[in-house]
Parts: sequence; structure tokens; C-alpha cells
Amino acid sequence: MIEVRNMSNNLLNEELPLGFGLALAQNTKALMCFTALSPEEQKKVIDNTKKVNSKAEMRDYVNSLITM
Repeated sequence: MIEVRNMSNNLLNEELPLGFGLALAQNTKALMCFTALSPEEQKKVIDNTKKVNSKAEMRDYVNSLITM
């Protein structure tokens, strides 16, 4: 739960898109990678979620965070 708290602290002025948040919650490694990013990098990742059109694409996008 510490990672989730840190993530919310870094994103005080940003809302996490629902699908992205749900996909992150299901992938602990991706969540840890996301929370390790700088606020600017997190914003870029969040902005890129707007290009995702399906649940499967979102899952793939979240999985890609592990290799960043």
C-alpha cells in the first residue's frame, strides 16, 4: 500500500484515468515502476493513456511500464 500512497502524493494535481488505475492495481511490478518515475514522467505516461482504445491495449500499455 505504500506504493499507492506515494503515487497519490506525486499525482495530487493529476487524476488517474480509471482504466489505467485498475490495470496498475492488477500489476504490482508496473505499479512499482510507475511510482518510481518522476512526476513529469508520470504525467507523460498518463497522457499516453488517452491513445489506448481497449482493456487489452491498456493491459499491454501497463505491462510496457516494466521495461521502461
